[in-house]
Amino acid sequence: MTRSSKAQSQERFNQYAQGYVTSKTHAKGGELERLLTIADPQPEWVALDIATGGGHTALKFAPHVAHVTASDITPNMLDAARNFITGQGITNVDFQLADAENLPFEDDHFDLVTCRIAPHHFPNAAQFVREAVRVLRPGGLLLVQDQVAPEDYVAKCYTNTFEQLRDPSHNQVFTEGEWVALFEAAGLTVEHTEQLVKRHEMVHWAEMQGCTPFDIEQLQVLLQVAPPLAAAWMQAERVGTPEASFANHHILIAGHKPEA
Repeated sequence: MTRSSKAQSQERFNQYAQGYVTSKTHAKGGELERLLTIADPQPEWVALDIATGGGHTALKFAPHVAHVTASDITPNMLDAARNFITGQGITNVDFQLADAENLPFEDDHFDLVTCRIAPHHFPNAAQFVREAVRVLRPGGLLLVQDQVAPEDYVAKCYTNTFEQLRDPSHNQVFTEGEWVALFEAAGLTVEHTEQLVKRHEMVHWAEMQGCTPFDIEQLQVLLQVAPPLAAAWMQAERVGTPEASFANHHILIAGHKPEA
């Protein structure tokens, strides 16, 4: 993917920004509590939430730290997050346009960097991890939640194709082993990984990204003809009906930057 893929992401998420504020996938789910438990934030911490989307992660952490910077590459998304968070009476969050792969923040600044359900859109996830490490203080924590791919190569390619049909700005989903490698290559010590399963109502999930009825029909077909390991991973139910659903898997991964 090239720079144009970032422009495509900005265009799409500018268009669908408000839907991510109200999205059940992003707004709800026990994983927000799990992220808080894993991070164990301290009252004096300064945090950065990269690709904040609707602002749910920034909002979750704001009461537990001194300050949060919520960043996003998409102006409309950042405005939606600002309206959502300030509407909750939160006053210790600021908002800044930022490219996850080229952060406009000084070195060694944040105690915690979070990024939730976004890296599969990034053209260069390795560069995102390096940038997160750069802006972390020594001993700081990077905490990521994102979709995770099956280890089987065919199943991985198939599930990525399914996601890309719904959203052309989707780049790729990594396996757990690949995520660990990205963290370690950037100098982080991985201290926690876990996976969880999230079920989606397929039609609603597709309509969030403006899919046409033809697109939705094609997604139904992909669920119907998935090869065995991909089918087992996606756990589709009621395929071919308006109530069709499927599962994707997410990883929670945390790593510390070494002390100076």
